[in-house]
Amino acid sequence: MSLDGVVDSPGGVVEGHRSGGWVFETEFVPEAYSLKGEELEETTALMFGRRSYDAFAQVWPDSEDHVAYKELPKYVVSTTLGEDALVGGWGETTILRSAEDVAKLKESDGGPIFIHGSAELARRLADADLVDRYHLLMFPVLLAAGKSVFSREDRDKQNLRLRDSAAYANGVVKLIYDVVR
Repeated sequence: MSLDGVVDSPGGVVEGHRSGGWVFETEFVPEAYSLKGEELEETTALMFGRRSYDAFAQVWPDSEDHVAYKELPKYVVSTTLGEDALVGGWGETTILRSAEDVAKLKESDGGPIFIHGSAELARRLADADLVDRYHLLMFPVLLAAGKSVFSREDRDKQNLRLRDSAAYANGVVKLIYDVVR
């Protein structure tokens, strides 16, 4: 996430604004990305919105960097995705059609479910009070254009409690917040 809250086009120009690719323009410091490994140790499933699923499902099933994700159950929240569009050989994938379906999933005995990408989905689930924790890598850049995980809707204040943080030599800051209920 950029300092001004933009999360889209970190590796390219998919969203169409001129600042796409901003993550790769930041000096690579391996420890700044250790959060991804920490998340993988904790997660029991992955959740995507339709567009993020379409993007990741083309790359991650054969990616050596993402082999640990292969057998994790995956959930795609979409009203339009058909079963025939799911990618084979990438573990169990279930389509959820609504925030209500996500709420039912949260009531089950499973553990932490992580959302990768999917800013619109994360925003909708936060608005429905279905997000329990935010794992953020804040990059030292202001973009002024792009999608945000956080809603701009007028809603009640939501307090967060800092669970963990770290700052890295390249200016990236890790912030993990629990949602206070």
